[in-house]
Amino acid sequence: MRTNHTTSVTKRRLIGAAAVAMLAVPLAACGSSGTSGAPQPIARVDSLTGNSTSIALDKGFTDALTSLSVAPGVVGTAKLESGSVVFPITGGSVRVFKKGEVVPYVIGEIQHEGSGLSLTADGTVVKLTNFNVDPGAQRVYGDVTVNGKVAATSAYLFTLDGATLKPLTTSGNTATLTGTKVEISPVAAPLLDSTFSTDAVKPGLLVGIATITVNTTPGK
Repeated sequence: MRTNHTTSVTKRRLIGAAAVAMLAVPLAACGSSGTSGAPQPIARVDSLTGNSTSIALDKGFTDALTSLSVAPGVVGTAKLESGSVVFPITGGSVRVFKKGEVVPYVIGEIQHEGSGLSLTADGTVVKLTNFNVDPGAQRVYGDVTVNGKVAATSAYLFTLDGATLKPLTTSGNTATLTGTKVEISPVAAPLLDSTFSTDAVKPGLLVGIATITVNTTPGK
């Protein structure tokens, strides 16, 4: 299995540094242009050191896997809890502005090294790991292995739709954003179809709804 749709981590970070005004974390919502001036963030962490991204799996996605006899699982430090897959945040940075002052109003990059999702059927095990959010493109990239062999690195795996994003909530030293839709990307869909010999995995298939919880105090 091969894919030509890969993007280097270095390129994504250069994009994140050069196009701050265009960036948004997975939970960023669509909207009109921001106001003039220099608004200040209501939450900012320059170096993310913990907490998690969770995805509440959509029934349509799990039903599709069942129909294909594909069993989902977790990899590394990821967990499956009450119908959600949870991936620990291992790095990145984030700034959150008041909604409407800046578009997008959440800016940054969120890394999840050492965890991921597995899909298993008929002796074939696909692992999607090391998720890294590319906010400017509203995408999630990651590495792909099939039966232990590398199939792709930094591949475009999921599309992010923040139109249903809910307002930021805070509690103590944490901030939470929830509501972004996570969908199978146009790259991942044919990759999975080819691997599992099916045509049932379509681009835009809703995987679930994301919730990102970050520590607002570095080191906590």
